[in-house]
Amino acid sequence: MLPSDKGSIHLFQFAGINVFLHWSWFLVAVYQISYRTTQYSSALWCVLEYLALFLIVLMHEFGHSLACRSVGGRADQILLWPLGGVAYVDPPQRPGATLWSIAAGPLVNALLFPVLSGIYLLAGAGHWDPALTKFIFTVWVINVGLFVFNMLPIYPLDGGQILRSILWFMVGRARSLMIASTIGLITVALLLVFTIREPWLGIIAVFALLQCWSGLQQARVLARVEAAPHREGLACPSCQSPPPVGDFWVCGHCHRPFDMFATHGVCPTCGMIYNGTRCLECGQGYPLDAFIRQ
Repeated sequence: MLPSDKGSIHLFQFAGINVFLHWSWFLVAVYQISYRTTQYSSALWCVLEYLALFLIVLMHEFGHSLACRSVGGRADQILLWPLGGVAYVDPPQRPGATLWSIAAGPLVNALLFPVLSGIYLLAGAGHWDPALTKFIFTVWVINVGLFVFNMLPIYPLDGGQILRSILWFMVGRARSLMIASTIGLITVALLLVFTIREPWLGIIAVFALLQCWSGLQQARVLARVEAAPHREGLACPSCQSPPPVGDFWVCGHCHRPFDMFATHGVCPTCGMIYNGTRCLECGQGYPLDAFIRQ
């Protein structure tokens, strides 16, 4: 389960994208800064290191968000938390749009690599202050480390989602997600073996394991949607896909699945009324009447 903005501080808004900071960030910041105090003569450098880490993470997440918007998707929120950052992006359900929305994040780190490398070389050649030179090198390591970690083939890390998007072109939406999630589970299992003595990496691995399992469950639902018969006379106004026949919609009130179009938008369990829904193929939301094929 991804973190939510509950208990978070709204930092600012840029280009219509709201940036939040989770409260637990401060707890981990205190621990990390205290852990690194022996590396410098002043704790100020440790504080700057931690701030640099989240500045790079923030730039990475803005890469996702702005790329998603460029292909017509929705992206209006970024949350910073101890495990990094989460850009809540909803690109159009097309492999190309999804691939660009995800790949743009690591691309930011790739573009930062020559910039930080050049600054570090200048610091060495110019005999800058040793603490400043060490700080620049640490920021370089942070950027490289984030790039390498995010490119691991673990769903939903960027590497896993990029793999899924590429496979989507060849084997379809459901099967690509199932393959990427399975590869992610295997990779996480190996990661847990090698990080058993590293509690922080172990926490990240467990989180990734849960996400991979969630991806597998989602893939099974998508496979059912693809195999289900489709309702005649109805079509999504955006992608023209007819909605499937079956209990693929979940009531937000009682959390029971039901067939949105068979019941005309009324949950048969609790009576909750829905005037609109999202297309299960492209993710766009419309009033129920808009799905009537003209």
